[in-house]
Amino acid sequence: MRVPKGKLIAVGGNEDKGTYPNPKTRKRYTLDFFELGILKRLLIEVGKPNPHIEVVTTASMIPLEVGRMYAGAFERLGVSDLPLMHIRTAEDSRRSEYLDRLRACDAIMFSGGDQSNITQAFGGSEFLEIMLERYYEEPNFVIAGTSAGAMAMSRIMIAGGNPFNALKKGAVKVSAGLGLIDPVIIDSHFVKRGRFARLMEVIAENPHHIGLGLGEDTGVLITGGSQIETIGSNLVVIIDGREIGHNNAFEARKGEMLSIEHLVVHILAKGNVYDLRRRQFFASHSHPAPLQS
Repeated sequence: MRVPKGKLIAVGGNEDKGTYPNPKTRKRYTLDFFELGILKRLLIEVGKPNPHIEVVTTASMIPLEVGRMYAGAFERLGVSDLPLMHIRTAEDSRRSEYLDRLRACDAIMFSGGDQSNITQAFGGSEFLEIMLERYYEEPNFVIAGTSAGAMAMSRIMIAGGNPFNALKKGAVKVSAGLGLIDPVIIDSHFVKRGRFARLMEVIAENPHHIGLGLGEDTGVLITGGSQIETIGSNLVVIIDGREIGHNNAFEARKGEMLSIEHLVVHILAKGNVYDLRRRQFFASHSHPAPLQS
């Protein structure tokens, strides 16, 4: 098995970008962005001063606004120049300008929005081929994605589905993702939007996969294509279908309630580590080195 040398950072959405408290609310902001921020961790993993980071706004319906928001956040972290890729279509993704910028950047980050926009623009493209090759061959190359940008990373991608109808056969829609990581299926906004049931349904229908539920302002750093470290202020939920016993997901009729025995669940807080290949939980970095190919 080919082991990637680069890194993935998948974020659950609503990551703290260094914004300041709203004086009209009484909400307490306890996350110190400059100490715990996910975007700062991205810069650390790139490992060079003032890196060249490209932000791809393809998923968003408001790309200019999203672009300005990320530009402001990275500027507060010392990144003076943040180019934006406002790629809207598959034709846009083939432009030599974007391909050259992809080859030259130190990291690339996909914004939130609609994950299907990402796969429609980049699925099967030269852009994706270049990104994958750099991910597998370059140790300090980082691919990051938030919300939709995180969900599009997996080979099987959740494309939609009301979480309140989940665990009814057919309630969750899936499609092909970018295939940056497998066998993992990623869901975002996991805690606040109550998406436990929909990820359980997808894993019941794909029991050899691991579900990765990312809470808000929380993400995972994935190294070696296997080991994930929780970063940010919230929680990550692992749903493992390997030990499922009874499972009616394959014979149930559309709309029928699912019946599933023995899903294994792990809850990861900041600093916890999970090895996707060994399927083992570690409370800290005192864990075995990544498996080699």
